[in-house]
Amino acid sequence: MSRTDLSDAVDGRAHLEAVDQVELPARVERLADAYDREFDDRDRFLWRWIYSLFPEFTLSSVADEHREHVRAQKTVLTMYVTVLDDLLETHGDRRTFREACRLHRGDVQPDPDRAGVDEATLGFLERTWESFRAGLDGAPRREAFGDVFEYDLDQTTNAVEYSAVVSDNPTMATVTGTRRYDAHNMVMFAYADVDLMYSPGFDLAEFGALRDLLWDLQEMARIGNWLTTWERELAEGDYSAGVVVAAIEDGVVTPADLETDDHTAVVERIRSHGVERRFRQRWRDLHQSVVDREFETESVDLGALARGMETVFEYHQASEGLK
Repeated sequence: MSRTDLSDAVDGRAHLEAVDQVELPARVERLADAYDREFDDRDRFLWRWIYSLFPEFTLSSVADEHREHVRAQKTVLTMYVTVLDDLLETHGDRRTFREACRLHRGDVQPDPDRAGVDEATLGFLERTWESFRAGLDGAPRREAFGDVFEYDLDQTTNAVEYSAVVSDNPTMATVTGTRRYDAHNMVMFAYADVDLMYSPGFDLAEFGALRDLLWDLQEMARIGNWLTTWERELAEGDYSAGVVVAAIEDGVVTPADLETDDHTAVVERIRSHGVERRFRQRWRDLHQSVVDREFETESVDLGALARGMETVFEYHQASEGLK
């Protein structure tokens, strides 16, 4: 079967073996150790998973001498965003979340003594952000793309907050809103900005073409994530996954149905109504659209970036229940 016609079931053994063989860089390993001492929300598998996957969708424009550093940088950024995400979606801690977001906005320093702030979590986020920030020293094009990165990272944290608001107010859930807001949780734009900071040969005239493609690729990444995490998130009280939102919007389930400790019947109803198939088809349509495009860029291979999303989808399927 052609990789452009992905089946619903993927033999992910090779991908999982690749993840198992990953050795994280020393600074990422130290942060992972610190994470394990403070939290139990995520297994170290997640950090190895994303580190293993990054080469598949890193921009071809990244200079060879910077590729390993960029890979580590984006893994650290993933840790930062993930802890922010868990603050809201798992722990409902808006005070610490909003205080921590000051770290990457840089206008006002966070205050660990503010009432209701989780000092340990904020301390870990400070350490993680400082590792990422310091890692940008010497980036050849930091000034050219720094402000865009700051904006795009804000869209990611906005997506995290949007998901939390939807979970608290499921009657507001719409697929349109989920596509426009929640997809930014995949960090695709910010990841690309980091790549561009280390792409001395990238032609700014091609920036628009890259970002236009990223809109579709980011939704594709989000669909892969939704399809493999929505059941776990449902059990955690997170109702923002596109699969669940579509089920609410289509009347397959109601917000009242979600207010239960046992979601077995809800899951079966969503599955039996083919809601997941709808998103698989949406992924295929987007995939076909991007692989059929004729890209005229010279300083970055957008075709390779689009093809890399096939592996991203496969990694999501292979890791279902593991992250």
